[in-house]
Amino acid sequence: MSQNTDKTYETKHVKEDNDINAILEDKWMIRDCDTYKDEYKECTSFRGRFHQYFIFGHTIDCNQWKKDYDNCCKWVDDKDINGAEAVINSEKKRRMERLQAHYRNDIWKKRQSPPRDWDTPLPEWMNKRNENTYLAMKAKEMKEGKLEDSDSSFCSIM
Repeated sequence: MSQNTDKTYETKHVKEDNDINAILEDKWMIRDCDTYKDEYKECTSFRGRFHQYFIFGHTIDCNQWKKDYDNCCKWVDDKDINGAEAVINSEKKRRMERLQAHYRNDIWKKRQSPPRDWDTPLPEWMNKRNENTYLAMKAKEMKEGKLEDSDSSFCSIM
């Protein structure tokens, strides 16, 4: 190879590495590929179509799940950056649609911190009511160190 070709090869790989690093920042958004496949199958199933018709009055387009599955497979199998970007963009869009009502909420005032008295002791009547519960007895045993770590289990798999 000539020196010019080596520089082009190096530049191409450096650019690809930078692109991959940028993708890896949001890589956590990419689900397991089988999840997209399952979502597509559920969306196109008779039960899924019936549910869509009941909720929306019409069936919805399920092709995005199929596209996400295909792009996810490209990313996992071939490390295709375009496939990863497509899945990440789809996940971001899906997330924004889901949180849209939350962001548009102008009824409830959002807290910046918990209430001042969030950890005050429970009222006496509530402590008295709960003192003989199973949970209270186990908590008392744990505090006293009487709780046994038994290896026996009452669960059996047949």
